[in-house]
Amino acid sequence: MTVEEAMLVVWRQALVEGKPEVELEGRTFPVRATPKKRLREVDFEFTATTNDTRGATIALRGLEQNPNTNSRWAQLARKGHKVMQFLDAGRYVGVVVDGKVTMYGRGRN
Repeated sequence: MTVEEAMLVVWRQALVEGKPEVELEGRTFPVRATPKKRLREVDFEFTATTNDTRGATIALRGLEQNPNTNSRWAQLARKGHKVMQFLDAGRYVGVVVDGKVTMYGRGRN
């Protein structure tokens, strides 16, 4: 599974379908609400299949976009779009908006 595919699966199950758990590669990961803003977040792992990371276990966090910030992503969330940011070790690596993945910088392939 590629990073982009994993992000889409998590986004769809957590934000679109509103599931309490995300299923990925036969494993389940709980969807929690952040303590202060009650945004949905999920920590998950999967096995990468791209050439440079084949077989590596990738751990990411999906975090629902806070609509009360000044970012362009928050502006979309305020308009009703489904926006989830993805972090790797506390660093933003990509975002999914309405099923479209955008990777930041080099990101992971």
